[in-house]
Amino acid sequence: MNLNIIDIVIIIIYFGLVLGLGLYVSKKAEKDMNSYFLGGNSMKWYMLGLSNSSGMFDVNAISWRVVILIMYGVQSVWIPWVWPVWNQVFVMIFLSTWLRRSGAMTGAEWMRIRFGDGTGGVLSHVIVVVFAVIEVMISIGIFFTGIGGLVAELLPDLAIPTLGIDSRTLYALIICFATMLYSIKGGIFSIVATEVLQFVIMTVCCVVVFILGIKNTDQAFLDSFLPSGWLDFWPKKEINYSWSETFQIISKESMENGYRMIAGMVGLMIGKGMLASLAGPVPGFDMQRTFSSQSPKEAAKMSGFTILVLFIPLYMMVTGFTLMAIKELPTQIEGITKLEHIFNIIVKQLPVGLKGLVIVGLLAAFMSTFSAFVNVAPAYLVNDLYKRYWKPIESQQHYVSVGKWVAVLVVIIGIFIGTKIKSLNEIILFLTGAFYGGYAAPNVLKWVWWRFNGYGYFIGMVSGMLAAMVGNDVVRFLVQDFSTLNKMADTQAINLMSFVFIFFVSLLGCIMGCLLTPAVDSDTTIDFYKKTKPWGFWLPVLKKIREAEGYFEANLNFKRDAFNVMIGIVWQMSMVVMPVFLGFRQWQAFLMSMAVFIMTTALLKVFWYDKLSEME
Repeated sequence: MNLNIIDIVIIIIYFGLVLGLGLYVSKKAEKDMNSYFLGGNSMKWYMLGLSNSSGMFDVNAISWRVVILIMYGVQSVWIPWVWPVWNQVFVMIFLSTWLRRSGAMTGAEWMRIRFGDGTGGVLSHVIVVVFAVIEVMISIGIFFTGIGGLVAELLPDLAIPTLGIDSRTLYALIICFATMLYSIKGGIFSIVATEVLQFVIMTVCCVVVFILGIKNTDQAFLDSFLPSGWLDFWPKKEINYSWSETFQIISKESMENGYRMIAGMVGLMIGKGMLASLAGPVPGFDMQRTFSSQSPKEAAKMSGFTILVLFIPLYMMVTGFTLMAIKELPTQIEGITKLEHIFNIIVKQLPVGLKGLVIVGLLAAFMSTFSAFVNVAPAYLVNDLYKRYWKPIESQQHYVSVGKWVAVLVVIIGIFIGTKIKSLNEIILFLTGAFYGGYAAPNVLKWVWWRFNGYGYFIGMVSGMLAAMVGNDVVRFLVQDFSTLNKMADTQAINLMSFVFIFFVSLLGCIMGCLLTPAVDSDTTIDFYKKTKPWGFWLPVLKKIREAEGYFEANLNFKRDAFNVMIGIVWQMSMVVMPVFLGFRQWQAFLMSMAVFIMTTALLKVFWYDKLSEME
């Protein structure tokens, strides 16, 4: 695609600003590992919150949300619950404080605090390192492939046929290595600074796209185009919109995507979501931001601020692009083989200047997510493997230097995975499915059960991974005699039902591995409980502390935390639907969602924010 000189200048200015800022603040990270990986625990909670939300502003997820909104209507806002999208609420309400109280640098180091330095502690520690590194490298590979395809469609051709390099690969290499340059040079200081800048750019872009979408569509057109029920919010037993023959591609793709039986899936989503969320954040950039905060109270505020600033801009962009896509579909439908292609068509047709701004916003969304991952794997490899097992007595500058080289290696491996992503697709799906499937049970138990040990954690993770290899096949076999469930098994619900199977296999492995091996030594368990102060089944530990030290105040906030979690989920959902209802001129629904937002904000102010002083 040919760009006007104005659009090219906007893109060049953007790269100059990001690289300049990232390199300018990089000198702050040279002091020691804590400065390089955690910013010396000196950064403000709102800066970390903006950085965290920027890292979650995934450009691939934007186009995906646009497509599912077109296919499934307003009910599509429930589909991200399958991840679950509201796990950040659990982190905000209580998990962030439990994590931050440990004083750990990584999730793997946290395991040693929880399970000690014995064999069980080492096993749990190592498997978390493996989880974190594989997650980062696969994510980098996926991002590499995604940004290359998007940018090659939107920017001028840069292929080098003589070297066998196409535009997709060359653009992806340029963007990834530009992002890597400041991310590795300045560690988390450069990453947070540039992500805050990118968040501002993305927010401006979101507002612009939202306004353009509203201006380009009128109510009469929407009424004539959208099928009956498309604007309904509450999940239905089955989504089956009556699109005209002209738009059968939408019906076809909605069937293939497998989310049509949304009502039957919501219950499974909630069950999975509660377990997966209680397990806590995976060892990625979200957890790193939590460890980077100045205090447990600041960690909680950072997580809450992440939710507050993320979803309204995100869904303003999604709604704006959806409105423009709906406007373009009647004229573009014959040339579209996949619905996702409409996204690129919309961007190409934007006016001069706005096109450059939107491309910059999409680049910012990618680069912020990519940079957020770059700093994660080196922290685990250097702090939890290299320093602990190989070179325990070296200068802090040495570890920082090694961390930079490790980051380069991780990015190169991730990019290599990206170049082979088609041939490695099944392996990638297995790895991500297996690791996440086996994650929930051991990571719930580590918080709430005093007797749980490192052996149980390790065996639970491994048994969950093994169960994930056969999970879908087992579920299909079990539901074949039940017509309703068998019908659901042809949709995405199969993955939700297999999660139940994987969870219970993993839970069994956790309990057996724990009870057949020695308990964690009493001093380690007591120190962990006193420092972290979780609620759950900790009475034997609490009794020992009170016998030795007298009165010790237990955490009795389970009911309050559970109430705040429910309010927080509704609060987040209100921020998702407000831009959608506003963009599609559903005034009554918009006012109701705004009222819900105001009411839930007030409740969280009283029952969560005002209680934060108790979390120190």
